[in-house]
Amino acid sequence: MPYKLLFVCLGNICRSPSAENIMNHLIEQAGLSEKILCDSAGTSNYHIGEPPDRRMNAAASGRGIPLKGKARQFQPSDFENFDLILAMDRENYRDIRRLDPSGQYQDKVRLICEFATHYSIKEVPDPYYGGPEGFNQVIDLLLDACSGLLEEVKLKGLQEH
Repeated sequence: MPYKLLFVCLGNICRSPSAENIMNHLIEQAGLSEKILCDSAGTSNYHIGEPPDRRMNAAASGRGIPLKGKARQFQPSDFENFDLILAMDRENYRDIRRLDPSGQYQDKVRLICEFATHYSIKEVPDPYYGGPEGFNQVIDLLLDACSGLLEEVKLKGLQEH
């Protein structure tokens, strides 16, 4: 049974699909595609069914990582279906935790930036209303955080699974 990761932002068209596709890229490079599965979702229903933002896709494609997928909304069933749920920022972290009032799944919900090793920033900023540099910053930050996350999953997640 594969280890399952879910990346979550507000609309699921910028940050979380970038994290999902970057992580899949790193997983493939590590030869772990059969052992780790990734998905992404948004806490809002603003963009359900839409592809990733074209500006985000341009930034990611510039690093050789095209963005695939369609936006979907986070569902309470995701708590059971995923081993680790990674919020892009504190607001989305709180929104996810609100859907788990008993705190049953609190250990599964983390901030993606906890896994960054080169950046000290605590949240992935939303680049939606900014210029190209914001999208590139998100890709750099997620490449770092996803690399750290992959090491953590290899050390802990896959051994416990």
